[in-house]
Amino acid sequence: MHQKIWAASALLPEGWAKGVEITLDNRGNINQVTPGVSYSKGERTGTLIPGIPNVHSHAHQRAMTGLGERAGQTADGAKDSFWTWRKVMYHYLERIQPKHLFHISAQLYLEMLKAGYTSVGEFQYLHHDFHGQAYGDRAEMSLQCMNAAAAVGLGFTALPVLYRYGGFGEAEPIDAQRRFLNDSDDFVEIVNSLQNASRTDDNTSVGIAPHSLRAISQPLLQDVIDSCGDELAAIHLHIAEQTKEVDDCLAWSQQRPLEWLFDHFDVDHNWCLIHATHMTSEETVSMANSGCVAGLCPTTEANLGDGFFNAIEYFDSSGRWAIGSDSHISIDPVEELRWLEYGQRLLTRNRNLLVSKETANTGRNLLDGALAGGAQACGRKIGRISPGYRADLVVLDDQHPRLYGRTQDDLIDSWIFSGNENLVSDVYVGGKKVIDQGHHIHEETIARKFRNTLDDLAD
Repeated sequence: MHQKIWAASALLPEGWAKGVEITLDNRGNINQVTPGVSYSKGERTGTLIPGIPNVHSHAHQRAMTGLGERAGQTADGAKDSFWTWRKVMYHYLERIQPKHLFHISAQLYLEMLKAGYTSVGEFQYLHHDFHGQAYGDRAEMSLQCMNAAAAVGLGFTALPVLYRYGGFGEAEPIDAQRRFLNDSDDFVEIVNSLQNASRTDDNTSVGIAPHSLRAISQPLLQDVIDSCGDELAAIHLHIAEQTKEVDDCLAWSQQRPLEWLFDHFDVDHNWCLIHATHMTSEETVSMANSGCVAGLCPTTEANLGDGFFNAIEYFDSSGRWAIGSDSHISIDPVEELRWLEYGQRLLTRNRNLLVSKETANTGRNLLDGALAGGAQACGRKIGRISPGYRADLVVLDDQHPRLYGRTQDDLIDSWIFSGNENLVSDVYVGGKKVIDQGHHIHEETIARKFRNTLDDLAD
């Protein structure tokens, strides 16, 4: 770990500053930030920004990226949709064992680091063995993800998924969901195991993730929340991603998903609602006013044909939000931020829409929102270059032709809205340099074991 990092230019909470010296403590936290000084000793960098949180990940899906793109129809004549894609995904995960999940996660998390993500919220629902039986440690599969993150050096928020039912109204789950299912006591055991494993790790926190309203009941989730107490970093929940989910919720409860949730739970800053794609104007304002975070995954939402998030109204209502790579068909915060804005441009046929009164530069406003909302959703002190926060930092290659001559907010806009090359040079997590000139010290070994894992799953 480096005790001092000096940046020619750094994005601080109060804005851009030149000649910034960052002093770290021995646990990887920022101790002091001093702008306007010349380089003296320590790591010397160029343009420095806070590391970006990735708030929504299903690690096991990294192994099947690109395998759901074959056109076809189901036996009942339905066209390809989220629901037909889900069948492909269920089939693929039938063979994944703990050792496979570790190597899949390690490759994925390495790719995240290279792209500029410095932490992840792992929404992990593959709990049991092939027969639906618990492992010796009920948290075995989530621990594999946690250990993979530690091995590559990525910050980690464990979000074990509470999954009990197969549809609204406590419908029986299908056989393909047998590896996901837990009752309240068994699920709390998973949470406790993860908390015990992470107590001394400053790069790790633990929350919970009730999968969706169709997979839980109100008493079940309330019992889990009450049992877990105040130690939870966050509560994440898929909601209103598909119109079918909205229609099914209405048929069951006569309420839309967000209406039902807000009527039955005290949704506040501890919650992160994933997708929330299909909201009315009233729901949009209520969600913004609650203080929760909208976990947005534009590339996955586009890939699955979900629809468009009501971003303009949500942003105008001062709603908090963050980004995630979800199914990992793209592992790049630039592409998530770019397409969040581009989606709104396509809908309205206007430009530079997701800005604020304080920040006219679209890219900078998108970055600020992703940092603040991402830190909140991960339940960790990250996302700022400020004393008391983790030293999770990203160095951009400001000498690259795409960025050369750009400074401050114009550099961020150029990074997000031009080209496709990876312009992340170095990455620090907890003060430790984990990416150096675009490379990880263990990347070849991690890639080889990932390839071996894919071969094993294909046999």
